[in-house]
This record gives sequence, structure tokens and C-alpha cells, in this order.
Amino acid sequence: MKTAISLPDTLFLAADELAAKLGVSRSELFRRAMEQLLREHEDADTTELLNAVYGSEAAVVPPTLARMQAASLPEDVW
Repeated sequence: MKTAISLPDTLFLAADELAAKLGVSRSELFRRAMEQLLREHEDADTTELLNAVYGSEAAVVPPTLARMQAASLPEDVW
């Protein structure tokens, strides 16, 4: 889909230079930038949802369960 956007001259020139440096068209550069921005926002939305589910309080693990979890882990040298 084609679209028209307005950019400040300095941003347009910087994008044009970067596209040339990367050997891609301006359209490809803007497509990549938009994909990255959308991924970042998707990640932030996921984090926000997880924070809402788990809240800010630490979970209390019963001591017996904590021992069982620790025993199930392989020995590892740090």
C-alpha cells in the first residue's frame, strides 16, 4: 500500500543517507523502522499484561515446595 507522510527535512535527509548506506530504498528503511517500532510496543503491551497478572507483590512459595524445586535442579558449577 502506498502512503504519503510529512517529515521534517532533517529527518528525511538522515533517513535518505541511512537508506543509501544500508543499500536499501527509503520505502524499505521506513518499513523496517515501522516493524521495529510495532514490535517494541507489542513487547511493552505484553509486559504490561504480565505485570497486571502477577502484580508487584512477590509470590510466597511454601518451604516444602521451594525444597522440591531446588532438588529438581541439576547440580551446576558457577
